[in-house]
Amino acid sequence: MRIRRLAVTLAVAVATALLPFVSADAAPGNPVSMTDGFYADPDLQAAVWVRSHSGDARAARIRTAVAAVPQGKWFGEWSGDVRSAVSAYVTAADRANKLPILVPYFMYGRDCGSHSAGGASSPDAYKRWITDFAAGIQDKPAVVVLEPDALAQRLDCVPSGQRAVRLELLRFAVDALRSAPNAWTYLDAGNASWVSPDTMAGELHAAGAQKIRGFALNVSNYHTTAESKSYADKVNAKLKARFGYTKPFVVDSSRNGNGPAPGNEWCNPAGRKIGAATRVGGVNGVEMQLWVKNPGESDGACGIAPTTPAGQFSPDLTMRLIEGR
Repeated sequence: MRIRRLAVTLAVAVATALLPFVSADAAPGNPVSMTDGFYADPDLQAAVWVRSHSGDARAARIRTAVAAVPQGKWFGEWSGDVRSAVSAYVTAADRANKLPILVPYFMYGRDCGSHSAGGASSPDAYKRWITDFAAGIQDKPAVVVLEPDALAQRLDCVPSGQRAVRLELLRFAVDALRSAPNAWTYLDAGNASWVSPDTMAGELHAAGAQKIRGFALNVSNYHTTAESKSYADKVNAKLKARFGYTKPFVVDSSRNGNGPAPGNEWCNPAGRKIGAATRVGGVNGVEMQLWVKNPGESDGACGIAPTTPAGQFSPDLTMRLIEGR
């Protein structure tokens, strides 16, 4: 594997330079070219449920429509020794010659104390954690979607006295992840209806997005890929006008098959549907469509899953997303 990777890294160096939007600071390895498709986590909650409920009438459909689809592996306080956890995961993917999707979700002040509250106990604890996270990747190919909501929330619900700390921590995370030479990192940039494109362009630049592969949109949300692309194009236009560069972007398509709910309700809204499965491209100008959010895992005790805590798998919620009801 290592011999193949070294050869591929040399071969793709020129090709990577020719890809659209790439800056001089982008990671030298191309993880897409180094692997054969994306990695499906065998320990995804949906996959575990299917294995333990093989006699359930819903199991076969959940297996095919959700559990078998490559999607994000989220890391946080539940991960234990994060360096070891990340290393084990990327090593398993590497042995299968597949590309893993990693989601570090441990920001200090995470989710502003809402449904997904938690994360690091202090700024220094976060710095230690994200340093270990990056070290766990080593030289393995990976896609990293960095800290969902953290940047968009900075000017939203983060207390004004903590906003500079949030920005400092994101810049630190960006720099830490640059140590993984064959990982492409995409800094989460909210969704199409949250922050104005001009403001988001400034936030991305301030957080160091120019140093990494690009940005991610629609994580755990429902906006269509077309809506997300339109928003990304506006963000890139502002990045170009203000800072002289543009960046590639990825879109979370896990639950955007029916678009957003009325009023942009986000917490387990009814009538939503899974979207296009994880893939490279698929829509002109979108670098990847990824299932970053794990469909069927609750947004919180709300909406059509009023008794299901955030992050817990629900077969009923999953079936509703499969069927779009």
